[in-house]
Amino acid sequence: MKTKPFYKNNKHNNMNPKEKETNEEELKNQTPQKEETEETTEKEAPQEEKETPLSEEEKLAQELEKANEQIEEQKDKYLRLSAEFDNYRKRTMKEKAELILNGGEKSISSILPIVDDFERALKNMETATDVAAVKEGVELIYNKFMSVLGQNGVKVIETKEKPLDTDYHEAIAVIPAPAEELKGKILDCVQTGYMLNDKVIRHAKVVVGE
Repeated sequence: MKTKPFYKNNKHNNMNPKEKETNEEELKNQTPQKEETEETTEKEAPQEEKETPLSEEEKLAQELEKANEQIEEQKDKYLRLSAEFDNYRKRTMKEKAELILNGGEKSISSILPIVDDFERALKNMETATDVAAVKEGVELIYNKFMSVLGQNGVKVIETKEKPLDTDYHEAIAVIPAPAEELKGKILDCVQTGYMLNDKVIRHAKVVVGE
């Protein structure tokens, strides 16, 4: 039994030769256009990525804008520092004025109890009959007072048989020395000298042997 040849039901195969030839020509014409379009797109892509170079005027404008920003920033810092310094100056002047006005407050406060002791001693002296007891009380007050002075940085300038030192002593009289080794040395102190934190606040008035 003979088998008939099988042909697919294809539109292209069913075309007549003339139509088939026309379609092939159209396909050939479309392919170069597609390739040309792809090439054109590839060529144009790099051009789109490139940035347009700035002109000299635009560059100068950008630099000027940056410079103005920096100037404003520095100006703001200057104004802040100026305000802080002004506040510091005012605060320092106030503290200095308070120190000058109330600098001796601590020292005065420490002396007030001694004043109280003197007042009590004077009151007791009005009716006291024991001179030795009164003397002892005065000595106690004196020692307490000298202790308070020492706590505030006050020291007595030593004079007894010390060589005359004009940085600390003031010679008010010169007398013959009772012994050879006492020549040029202090024989007597007429008025005690004092130092405050190693600074002489009053020279000791002394008598020197010659």
